[in-house]
Amino acid sequence: MKQWRKWLPAVLLGILLTLAACGGESGEDASNGNENEGENAETSEEKGTVRIGMNNWAENVAVSNMWKLVLEEKGYTVELEQVEKGFLYEALSSGDLDIGMEIWLPNTDKAFYEKYKEDIDWRETWYEGTKLGLAVPSYMEDVNSIEDLKGSDAFPDKQIVGIDAGASIMSLTEEVINEYDLDYTLAASSEPTMITELKSSMESEEPIVATLWKPHWVFSEMDLKFLEDPKNVYGDSENISYAARKGLEEDQPQVVKWFDNFMLNDDELGSLMASINEAGDAQEGAQKWVDEHQDLIDEWTKE
Repeated sequence: MKQWRKWLPAVLLGILLTLAACGGESGEDASNGNENEGENAETSEEKGTVRIGMNNWAENVAVSNMWKLVLEEKGYTVELEQVEKGFLYEALSSGDLDIGMEIWLPNTDKAFYEKYKEDIDWRETWYEGTKLGLAVPSYMEDVNSIEDLKGSDAFPDKQIVGIDAGASIMSLTEEVINEYDLDYTLAASSEPTMITELKSSMESEEPIVATLWKPHWVFSEMDLKFLEDPKNVYGDSENISYAARKGLEEDQPQVVKWFDNFMLNDDELGSLMASINEAGDAQEGAQKWVDEHQDLIDEWTKE
């Protein structure tokens, strides 16, 4: 018993030293782990958030969702904000949005450009060769020009099916009605509603005239034709570019560089829109397209 008492302090001291050593190692590991977490958090925080304004046009939904996936893969946080065209420009000019994907110039968005030309950073073209106007089903053989609408008995309701009230094509269509002296009303709705009405009318081969544009996936799925515009109210073929808020190039130079490199031809954009339409979900369809076009994306985002 005396011998045990003699060795007890030494045993306790050994246990305490062992525990201290283990505790030191655990503390060091925890410290290293926290440092790593801090580095990751800092990296993520440095990447930042990119806010993209998205109006509800098929090609805009397609490229906006595609870029959301690409940027998130690169470590950015991306917010897609559903906006009408008029608010898009206002938000870009005030800095509430970072990027607007769909700027049609020189004609369609001319009014917005002139209003905000000093307040927005107008960037690079990503699609060339647009078209917009009024479209009807191809089975309407006697209606081939906007002039044919005047006095025609083919449209008893005298209505043009439109999209969002703030879209540039809507104001241009109001000009068309005045220039051609048409006794028609322009019904504002949305792109999905307009497409639904097109499908419904064409299934029963009823007459319909709607505002439409290219690029759009409907032309690959529906037999439609643009009406000739002899007065050229809708203007000539245009290009689609993107715009950014002032200061984004300084805040996110890498993102702006990638978007400046971004370019799609008709087949590439058409396949992206078709992928989304087939999937029935923008993110799912865009992801499928991204997976199949990684070489193209790598070219845009090369360092």
